[in-house]
Amino acid sequence: MVQWTSTVGAAQLARQLRAQQPRPLPPGSRKPPAYRALADGVRLLVLEGRVPVAARLPAERELALALALSRTTVAAAYEALRTEGFLASRRGAGSWTAVPAGNPLPARGLEPLPPEALGSMIDLGCASLPAPEPWLTRAVQGALEELPPYAHTHGDYPAGLPDLRRMIADRYTGQGIPTMPEQIMVTTGAMGAIDAICHLFAGRGERIAVESPSYANILQLMRETGARLVPVAMEEGLGGWDMNRWRQVLRDTAPRLAYVVADFHNPTGALADEQRRRALVEAARSAGTVLVVDETMNELRLDPVDMPRRVCAFDPAGSTVVTVGSASKAFWAGMRIGWVRAAPDVIRSLVAARAYADMGTPVLEQLAINWLMRTGGWEEAVALRRDQARVNRDALVRAVRRDLPEWEFEVPHGGLTLWVRTGGISGSRLAVAGERVGVRVPSGPRFGVDGAFEGYVRLPFTVAGPVADEAAVRLAAAADLVVSGASAGAETPRTFVA
Repeated sequence: MVQWTSTVGAAQLARQLRAQQPRPLPPGSRKPPAYRALADGVRLLVLEGRVPVAARLPAERELALALALSRTTVAAAYEALRTEGFLASRRGAGSWTAVPAGNPLPARGLEPLPPEALGSMIDLGCASLPAPEPWLTRAVQGALEELPPYAHTHGDYPAGLPDLRRMIADRYTGQGIPTMPEQIMVTTGAMGAIDAICHLFAGRGERIAVESPSYANILQLMRETGARLVPVAMEEGLGGWDMNRWRQVLRDTAPRLAYVVADFHNPTGALADEQRRRALVEAARSAGTVLVVDETMNELRLDPVDMPRRVCAFDPAGSTVVTVGSASKAFWAGMRIGWVRAAPDVIRSLVAARAYADMGTPVLEQLAINWLMRTGGWEEAVALRRDQARVNRDALVRAVRRDLPEWEFEVPHGGLTLWVRTGGISGSRLAVAGERVGVRVPSGPRFGVDGAFEGYVRLPFTVAGPVADEAAVRLAAAADLVVSGASAGAETPRTFVA
């Protein structure tokens, strides 16, 4: 019986291994032999979740050719991994990745911690905040009062409740972007929206241009649909889109889709200006590319900056831009309401295809968001969210600057994330070491394609006060473990009191 469930090609594995930064060596120590370095690199990819468990690795000869190493070196590395429990083999079936007994399976995305781990682990993996009460409770109570008429229906609204579609359309219209309810489809979160868009426009093997870095969970979603991701490098810091690169990629590769986050980009926090927005729409239109704009961070302005017009404002005919919005970041991640704004024919196609996916979005949650938007509760709740995120951001920035002064970042004017260069320390090794000392942090490569951004981590604005201080202390301890070479060792992790 075959034990592996997926495969990793030699070229792909070689790219991921080459992108890793070498572990800093303690003073006086010697460079490890080539087989040991290779085994450590594969083990790190497995622990970090970028090579899945039960993935069949390439044959020794194939990997040796891809890495320009001897087959003896690769064979020795595989044997070391087998001895340590990170590789299993069977004659005729090849070798596949594993984890030793007692080790937790690595998360491939940025899933929240399970409840049982919340007491001992500071979670910097999930960029979401608690609900802005009392508005969640009030919204649910308002929804319950409005539920009875809908309870007498079948409850299936593939395009969304008519009242909520009209409410969302009116909000766009009020911002100077004329929108009809027929241009709106309500979805189960932004992820549900983008999944539906990818399946409609980008079949297996189609190219999708993505910012580099970009939102990790969306990149993984696109990979699993079979898309070929084409990364477009962003400018350093908060510079945002490099339009020369975007024009070149769209012209040379003609991707079917392009995915961008123009408002307080996840993970960098960059805010695209109007000139870039207009230029990107024009470039996408010229290339015949559908531009998918993720606006989930649009309302999270934390400093007094002028907000540019939405990207869809530069596409009045609606032939190029498909906009995705969500209540998850601006309100609460537990309220899984998202939406798509597009031309009516695109919405009709999305709705027709939905019958084979999730059928529709829960009625009660739609009623709750509609109640918030109709009563003004949405604006009140978002104001609370901004205040909370601003306090958290400022506390985290102070703590990181104090305990990790060699780390580099620019403070964004909005959003929920800080994109941090880790002073030459491997982000992947830092993530593994962080699990040992009680802080969970996603490494940079999760936000790139084929191992990019090894020297970065993403820190969300989800903790404040003493917890932010303790998070920075634990990150500094994890960095010390990496530098000392003990990040993957068996020493007892240091304990902390939050």
